[in-house]
Amino acid sequence: MNAHSSPAFADITLLYQDDALLVLNKPAGLLSVPGRGADKQDCLSARVQAHFADALVVHRLDMATSGLLLMARGADAQRAINHAFVQGRVDKRYVAQVAGLLDPDGIWRTIDLPIAVDWPRRPLRIIQADGKASQTRWRCVAHDAQNQSSRVELEPLTGRSHQLRVHMQAMGHPILGDALYAPAQVLAMAPRLLLHACALSLVHPQNGTPMHWECPAEF
Repeated sequence: MNAHSSPAFADITLLYQDDALLVLNKPAGLLSVPGRGADKQDCLSARVQAHFADALVVHRLDMATSGLLLMARGADAQRAINHAFVQGRVDKRYVAQVAGLLDPDGIWRTIDLPIAVDWPRRPLRIIQADGKASQTRWRCVAHDAQNQSSRVELEPLTGRSHQLRVHMQAMGHPILGDALYAPAQVLAMAPRLLLHACALSLVHPQNGTPMHWECPAEF
């Protein structure tokens, strides 16, 4: 099936399909799963399930984040992939443009800061000593002296909500266009959140073959 042939898929690109899984490129601004209220029912999972009735959610991306999103086909594949996520056997890499100049030395470093729900300001998250353990690997690959921003690659070792956004803010380098965590001047530097899931790897749940997909960012 060609994703572009169906108006229901709209701007979602189907990158890979087989009997066990689907790999899609989610556009920024589209929910991964339905939200609360009639106005939040249009989402990637609903659009995909209109064509693949057995498609099931195994993870999600923030509405503002674009990039690679995996869906399982059938309950057996969903259980296997969920187990792989829980065991940390699914590798995800993101690319982001962040405020400030970092050294583009390409060296991987780790942010290890616990994250908790900011209850008075839900759904925001904050760094808090008694929060859940959260680790992100990051490296700077380029910077733009003219607009005082840097391009970073990010690998979440844990899967907390808003983890990459909160960790970069805590470093003093919020992601450009981040309506939740960036100050006004950084929010204004981009028309959208400049965060994109660019690579995804896992072992195939049926045949054990190592699988890897890449999808470059549009920014």
